[in-house]
Amino acid sequence: MNDAIERLRKEIGRVLVGQEGLVEGLLVALLCQGHVLVEGVPGLAKTTAVRTFAHVLGLGFRRIQFTPDLLPADVTGSQVYEPATGEFRVHQGPIFHQVILADEINRAPAKVQSALLEAMEERQVTLVGETLPLPEPFLVMATQNPIEQEGVYPLPEAQIDRFMLKLRVDYPTEAEELEVVARKTGPEEASPPAAVLDAERVQSLRAAARRVHVEPSVAAYAVSLVRATRGPDEVSLGASPRASIYLVEAARAHACLDQRQYALPEDVKHVAHDVLRHRVLLSYEAEADGRTAEDVVQELLDRVPTP
Repeated sequence: MNDAIERLRKEIGRVLVGQEGLVEGLLVALLCQGHVLVEGVPGLAKTTAVRTFAHVLGLGFRRIQFTPDLLPADVTGSQVYEPATGEFRVHQGPIFHQVILADEINRAPAKVQSALLEAMEERQVTLVGETLPLPEPFLVMATQNPIEQEGVYPLPEAQIDRFMLKLRVDYPTEAEELEVVARKTGPEEASPPAAVLDAERVQSLRAAARRVHVEPSVAAYAVSLVRATRGPDEVSLGASPRASIYLVEAARAHACLDQRQYALPEDVKHVAHDVLRHRVLLSYEAEADGRTAEDVVQELLDRVPTP
């Protein structure tokens, strides 16, 4: 397994410059059968990252551009009339791929966003009364622009909670940006990365991650962190028990990526921001004071005793 992870990182690094946090988050979500919400301004290679990620894993990839005029059937599929047979057949939509990039998900209306709920949670889609399973493995990476506020539909809490991780993509360093420019404007086009895995081996990696041992004290620490989000006056809504599950699973996956067979409290701390930042809603007063969910999570990490 260690060789597979290293080969994955190496091949992804042939295309992406920097973005280690995004790549690690995608790997954690993959091992945990979770989904990822990515926030960042345009031009930071979010689409390139997930397309490369799918290719290196040897999985099917589809990008869905979310727009205000998108319909649920454009995502899940619909019935199509066949004149030759005089019958209707089910036409599967783009959601029936293993890796889905839901680009600018907050630009689609509520009906389209809700169409993703069953797919993300149950890993199945109901079309014309027929329930169809989605391919395995199945991973949704959704992006949203944190700057533009016109023509967007904020994601409901029920859908935000379906995303295991929320990752922030920042601008590259000067050295990284110079490397990006050199690669894109060089005389020779870089060769595409190689596919180093397939669906069967991805499932084996997931099984290996599930075997990573989590001590009861580490699980209790994760639960204590989540429960602490429900106490402060500056928090109007804390994280749900689903966050406790995701925090333990993400810590286990991080230990696996770190080539360990056991999870540590440090693994919980490492993934805490990604798991909790979108599950902690601040009060109006806290937002008016310039507080952020990041601040609250960091304070909890500093305050909750580490086993």
